[in-house]
Amino acid sequence: MSANWRHPGRTGAIIYALLAAVFGGLVTATSRLQVERQRGRAEVARRLPDGAVIVISNHTSYADGVLLVLACRRQGRSLRMLATAGVFKVPVVGWLGRRLGFIPVSRGTKDAAGSLDAAVEALSHGEAVGLYPEGRLTRDPAMWPERAKTGAVRLALRSGAPIVPVAMVGAHEVVGRRRILLRLMANVIRRPRVEVRIGAPIDALGLAGGVTDPPPDVVREIADSTMAELIELVAELRGEEPEHPTGVPRGEDSPPQP
Repeated sequence: MSANWRHPGRTGAIIYALLAAVFGGLVTATSRLQVERQRGRAEVARRLPDGAVIVISNHTSYADGVLLVLACRRQGRSLRMLATAGVFKVPVVGWLGRRLGFIPVSRGTKDAAGSLDAAVEALSHGEAVGLYPEGRLTRDPAMWPERAKTGAVRLALRSGAPIVPVAMVGAHEVVGRRRILLRLMANVIRRPRVEVRIGAPIDALGLAGGVTDPPPDVVREIADSTMAELIELVAELRGEEPEHPTGVPRGEDSPPQP
């Protein structure tokens, strides 16, 4: 059993509910969070499934985590987010994160693999685990998602849990990268709309032919196809066609110059 994750239990559930109510009130005061009902689509594509599930979303704002958690609460699921380890070093905030069942991620260190172990442990308890496959706020000026890293797919292969893409559009209007306090104050009047659309579950393990440790190129291909599903949802909400259907290339994705 992983030492990095423990079930929140009854106390954690109570704290989660209280914080969701508080932040839900703040979000309602500064935005309009709308989870679309998608008429004409299968019921499975309108809600989060029961049991172990990996929720992925696009990342445009510092408010994304709170908004995604609240959107999932409306679907009856308490999301256990993967968050940068630095957050857990903040007094009170770090304690609360662990009590809520959130999972610290030490990016670029030897402890990074432990985050995946902890997430697998949470999924083994039937939890919903949330993460951002881009691993950072998008650098794209037009706010399109970047190409995904492979962590979500590797987690799905190890756990057997489906990946559910959840697109959010408008979060950057709630909290931007500058003048955060001023924008929040203005949003009490403006109340920008944040639209959420939930996609159908993706069986990454099935796409890998049931192999839990396929070659890196296969993992990369599944990561790109999974990200394409998320970007398609983002495009539907925006009413636009993305220039990069599998994600805006990062600097490390660019081919070497001659």
